[in-house]
Amino acid sequence: MIVVEFKAKGKATQYTAINEAIRTAQFVRNKCIRYWMDNKSVGQKELYRYNTALRAEFPFVKTLNSHACQASVERAYSSIARFYDNCKRQVPGQKGYPKFKKNCRSVEYKTSGWSLSETRKQIVFTDKKAIGKLRLKGTWDLNFYQIDQIKRVRLVKRADGYYVQFVIRIDHQVETNSTGRIIGLDVGLKEFYTDSNGHNEPNPRFYRKSQKRLKSRQKRVSRKKKGSTNRKKAINRLGRVHLKISRQRQEHAKRLARCVIQSNDLVAYEDLRIKNLVTNHCLAKSINDAGWYQFRKWLEYFGVKLGKITVAVNPAYTSQNCSNCGAVVKKSLSTRTHNCQCGLELDRDWNAARNILNLALGTTGHVGTWILNPNASGDSTSTQAGAILSEQVGSVNEESPCL
Repeated sequence: MIVVEFKAKGKATQYTAINEAIRTAQFVRNKCIRYWMDNKSVGQKELYRYNTALRAEFPFVKTLNSHACQASVERAYSSIARFYDNCKRQVPGQKGYPKFKKNCRSVEYKTSGWSLSETRKQIVFTDKKAIGKLRLKGTWDLNFYQIDQIKRVRLVKRADGYYVQFVIRIDHQVETNSTGRIIGLDVGLKEFYTDSNGHNEPNPRFYRKSQKRLKSRQKRVSRKKKGSTNRKKAINRLGRVHLKISRQRQEHAKRLARCVIQSNDLVAYEDLRIKNLVTNHCLAKSINDAGWYQFRKWLEYFGVKLGKITVAVNPAYTSQNCSNCGAVVKKSLSTRTHNCQCGLELDRDWNAARNILNLALGTTGHVGTWILNPNASGDSTSTQAGAILSEQVGSVNEESPCL
């Protein structure tokens, strides 16, 4: 699956209709969550039947395409299924109990309720929400894909406008030559990452650099009267700053991940639990600003796309153990240099990256064979090399250009 994104251009009345469609989808999802709370034994089939009853009861729900309503039901059941799965696996901490959505920003259509023009530059939504024809602004060419390959169409609202996303089912794997190189990565706050060869990438700190501007925009929001038009405008300007930061962080992670995967046959990294790390209020802002999860997500995606091996290893003691002799050298976070009795002296992040690579090589016994003969094993072997890494293959491409 790939996701192709365009900016939607229309009239103010069409944008109002999109907002109404989004609110209707949110209404259906929240009603399904409430129905499940009142009847804990219901499943997805019962929620589909309840959706049919909602369409008969509320006229504004019936004006939304039936498949879009079904997609909202699937979103509701997805949160329910995730909650049950977390309980079954005994995930520590909160289990993600389904919550009501207050500010949804997207509505999803399936294979009906929309049609593309002959030039594939416009899309027409044919349900009774009166969205009508929207112009598609972007660099992608939908003529490369068949209509039956488009499985979902999403309308997304952001601070800088409205977007149309096409979820397309294609085989998106690229054949590449073997480089014969392997690498281990240790992410950090001082440097974005340090590899097992000693190279480090600087941390851009996009949020920290924009804090002054964010503070100014937030002050303007707080000074406006609640519910006024000027306050809504100030909130939108604040949202645009946050949107720019998130896009900068996303593009930075994507660019680095692509370069790392293209340059190596095996990439090892830490299996970090970001949710647990951000509980430290002293480091939470810096950890979120670094964007480690996005970097890992793109590493896994490009690993699948380019047929390379990506392995997530347990990060325990990777900073304390010596990568040369294996001895334990305890050090605090303020100690930036690793000094061992065996004579090894190097940066602690470099030492950790070497440990991560050693652990990955111990996990994947068939790596040497794969590097010598990349065609000896299928795609599933390369993507499943890290057995402890879950959901590696199920990623969806979001390589949409910045608009």
